[in-house]
Amino acid sequence: MKSVEITGNMDSKRKLLMGLFWTNRKGVRSEGCAPFLIEKIETENNTYIPDEGKFLKLSDDILNDILENIDDKKEVKFDIKLGKEDIKASFKDNVFSVDTTKTKDLEAEIIEKIGQEEKRKYPNICFSFPPRVGIRKYP
Repeated sequence: MKSVEITGNMDSKRKLLMGLFWTNRKGVRSEGCAPFLIEKIETENNTYIPDEGKFLKLSDDILNDILENIDDKKEVKFDIKLGKEDIKASFKDNVFSVDTTKTKDLEAEIIEKIGQEEKRKYPNICFSFPPRVGIRKYP
């Protein structure tokens, strides 16, 4: 597992999207065009899993729960599937952590890129990514 502290002057939503986006973007390099699937999200009081045959999206309710937990410095965990890669990501106390099962070098690539992007007030996030994970309003 590799981690990076996100100290940049940005809100929790940007921090979350930056972590998820660069996890997806770097993962695609090893897994090709496989879909980025969030299989489970755990906050302090809730566990979210998709209905059978569906994808887990960051609906307004789920996103609000995640952001409240991040703002309260509580851990939020994500189980992500990207092709044959299983990724565990978490966010707590402004620290984004990632653990991969197949390609361990991927962890360092993700964390290094987030470390570069977190210095920016507006980190690089592809405009099509938020809607793909279910976020309707970004920024």
